[in-house]
Amino acid sequence: MTDGLIEIQNLSQRFGKVQAVRGLTLSVNRGEVFGFLGHNGAGKTTTVHMLTTLAPPSGGTARIAGHDITKDPLSVRRVIGYVPENVRLYDTLTTRENLMFFARLSGISAPERRVNETLEFLDSSHLIDRRVGEFSKGMRQRVGLAQAILHRPEVLFLDEPTSGLDPMGIKMLRDLIKRLNNDFGMTIFMNTHLISEIAKTCTSIGVLSQGTLVYHDTMESAVRKYGDDTSLEELYLSITPVTGQGEAA
Repeated sequence: MTDGLIEIQNLSQRFGKVQAVRGLTLSVNRGEVFGFLGHNGAGKTTTVHMLTTLAPPSGGTARIAGHDITKDPLSVRRVIGYVPENVRLYDTLTTRENLMFFARLSGISAPERRVNETLEFLDSSHLIDRRVGEFSKGMRQRVGLAQAILHRPEVLFLDEPTSGLDPMGIKMLRDLIKRLNNDFGMTIFMNTHLISEIAKTCTSIGVLSQGTLVYHDTMESAVRKYGDDTSLEELYLSITPVTGQGEAA
């Protein structure tokens, strides 16, 4: 029996004449690390913006942990965390001040304790009294991740989480994703265009091409069918033609 925590039905988004997402239907089970793969402009970020209630869909809908994204967006926001590709924080404030602000905004009881626990879990306690404006991309990603999980969401959305990170930063983030999944039981929905990160991190995979879902399977099944990372990359390239027309983020 499946346990669909994210249930997407015929989700669509149009910007003028551009059809960014085309009738997306997809189920992601509780406890999965789902990799949403596609070239730049395939519609991945647009999809995440709809699922996180940042943008209303043009058609269709989705339910996150039983809550409808169009009818009950506030309940959706309570059960999700979101880390965008470019994390937005208050640069003049310290990590502590940023996270305390977001913890209070989320109504977390004992916010200071939660901030300390979260930074310790992310091996980032050393950042607590430093101003965010001084941070590298990787350090900002860690603070953004801390902010997104302060309220211990059921679902964590990550949009191109490895973008701009060096190899060490990518490995550290990969390890954190696995720990969040294993230790907190978070279901993770990760956008990326890097097949290597999908293969190393995810338990299931979906491929979006020009707004259309063209492949969906478990990672185990995909590897069994197509072999190693190189073969998976060839599969990905063969089913995601980049035309440069009618594409969105």
